[in-house]
Amino acid sequence: MQYESWPAVRAVTAAVLAAAFAVPQNLVAQAPEHLVTSSDLQKAAESASHARQQNLETLRGFLSSPRARKAIESAHMNPQQVQNAIAALSDRELAQLAARADKAQSDFAAGNISDRDLLIILVAIAALILIIVAVR
Repeated sequence: MQYESWPAVRAVTAAVLAAAFAVPQNLVAQAPEHLVTSSDLQKAAESASHARQQNLETLRGFLSSPRARKAIESAHMNPQQVQNAIAALSDRELAQLAARADKAQSDFAAGNISDRDLLIILVAIAALILIIVAVR
């Protein structure tokens, strides 16, 4: 009688082991604190969108000033093409250029740089924008 129950025990043991190994261990090991809620994702997306919009406005404002237009035209670039190329920049590139433009504006307002230096910075930023967009 004992020998007749071994096949049943083996079958049950095999089924339990198969079920245990069928479930991926990383699903079992995940703790609830590692999960990201949809509201957190939405807040992050809104934050990124707001930061991008601010950076776009900063660059557009900087490049639409009369001095900037004059500097871009003196470098034989199309100011409208530069303005249109801004939207094609990645978030990181946009943030870097917006920070440079903001610093240049504040330095110029504080008297730390001259008109000539500001024009050079404007032309460099415009050229960088066009180069980045052309490479893509």
